[in-house]
Amino acid sequence: MPAIDQILTERFQAAIVRAFGGEHAGVDPLIRPSANVKFGDYQANVAMGLAKKLKRKPRDVAGEIVAALDLDGVCDGIEIAGPGFVNLTLAGSYLVDAVHRLAADASLGIVPASDPVTVVVDYSSPNVAKDMHVGHLRSTVIGDCICRVLGCLGHRVIRQNHLGDWGTQFGMLIEMLILQGEGAGRDDSVSDLESFYRQAKEKFDADEAFAERSRQRVVALQSGDEQTRALWRRLVDVSQSHFQKIYQRLGVLLEPEDVRPESAYNDDLSATVEALDGAGQLHESRGARVVYPEGFTDREDEPMAVIVQKTDGGYLYATTDLAAARYRMDVLGASRVVYVIGAPQAQHMAMVFQILRQCGWAPDETRLEHVAFGSMLGSDRKPFRTRAGGTVKLVELLDQAAQRAGSVLAEKNADIPEGQRAAIAECVGIGALKYADLSSDRIKDYVFDWDRMLAMEGNTAPYLINAYVRIRSIFRKGGVDPSALARQPVELSAPAERALAVSLLQLPGVIDSVAQSLEPHRLCTYLYELASQFHQFYEQCPVLTADSEAQRDSRVVLCDLVARSLATGLDLLGIQVVEQM
Repeated sequence: MPAIDQILTERFQAAIVRAFGGEHAGVDPLIRPSANVKFGDYQANVAMGLAKKLKRKPRDVAGEIVAALDLDGVCDGIEIAGPGFVNLTLAGSYLVDAVHRLAADASLGIVPASDPVTVVVDYSSPNVAKDMHVGHLRSTVIGDCICRVLGCLGHRVIRQNHLGDWGTQFGMLIEMLILQGEGAGRDDSVSDLESFYRQAKEKFDADEAFAERSRQRVVALQSGDEQTRALWRRLVDVSQSHFQKIYQRLGVLLEPEDVRPESAYNDDLSATVEALDGAGQLHESRGARVVYPEGFTDREDEPMAVIVQKTDGGYLYATTDLAAARYRMDVLGASRVVYVIGAPQAQHMAMVFQILRQCGWAPDETRLEHVAFGSMLGSDRKPFRTRAGGTVKLVELLDQAAQRAGSVLAEKNADIPEGQRAAIAECVGIGALKYADLSSDRIKDYVFDWDRMLAMEGNTAPYLINAYVRIRSIFRKGGVDPSALARQPVELSAPAERALAVSLLQLPGVIDSVAQSLEPHRLCTYLYELASQFHQFYEQCPVLTADSEAQRDSRVVLCDLVARSLATGLDLLGIQVVEQM
């Protein structure tokens, strides 16, 4: 069953061609759900933009589109409003039929993309020998959501966890392992490794002989010395074990096989620099080898350089990023490459993308996208830190989320056994933490607030999960199996029933929009509005005590569709639902 957004879009595009000619084929009619029911169910805003191209009045353009529009059986109300908005009201018979078909559709109307592509998503990317901290949360949960949404639509999604496992600091760490008789680092605790890191740094700063051995150890590591590589591998393995525990607890889909760290590209760096030279893009500047991405200048309006090889022959992050991008396109076959990296890296990513374009390594049809995100702030609107001013470890944040959720649940429902409550609190608490992040427009900073994210009202995970729980409790209380009613006729006589039906039809379009924009907050907003519509329906339309059996069954079907939609949407956000809370 085509989504209503798709049906309306296709009908409007056909009308635009009929009215103004084939040169306007494919124009986006800008179909959007109406913000207010008095303006209908949907609104098309195409007339304003099209009028500029045609040099005509928007309202006249809207009139010609409507005159050519064929929406028989889909809409029973079409109205031109204001300067040229086209308001659409879905026909009651269409709504009833669409909801009836939706109830019997296991996919809830979500249709795989007609042109699936290979998408590589780079996200999370913690550093070896260090704990994951709060700064890794946004990249990890945003990237996971993007992978889930794209995978839901049938795209081939390849996750890439670009671990920071290479650099001069490893010489210092390896020397400390040797100094301590190779005994440190065997524990699985990255917290111990962080303490070990501080010890190594203090030794490096205070002991010049140790510092010199550390520098020589870097050379040995880069040249492939067997003992050095074995010790380095131990640091990497212990760190990866810790990261994987965090990923499993967060419920993200990253697996060990998704790791492709910085070190994986070591052998490609010299070839990448030579390829830049072969493409005519390599220059020398003060002994270093650089590339000048077109369109980037400094404050003096001089071309900005990206260093790809230092005067001492060493390579930089930009070199690794270029090598990784070539691997993702040439070897993995990606036609869309997504980088979930903080907003401060915007210029770096833009310069890397430009180099890939001007070298001819990324053709025009390949999508290179930086999914930038802002910072998590404390109540003082400064970067979120511990009370002592230190960096918040991610595992400690997860512990606190579960603990606080447990306290909320104990107040709300003291009858839940303690063991069961702990499992529910883990789901709800971590879900609340993730949802608070995902529901914010990712490019903006947001203020971290435990009370707000765990609230049972408002745009929060507990509010959405509670709507799901309420529906499931209706079924238990009434002894109802909603799956047995999936093909029952649906009645939409009450305004709240109709409004809920309209919302239910919007899920496929929302998922499509997230796949294009890579903005998870759009899905969060939809789910919150759906849950709000359900609560209004629940208050106005008795389910188990409906006036007739047919009406009861119809409302059960609507409830089930809401529950399935909430569960599906939350799953795409990486959040679990529970049956009781």
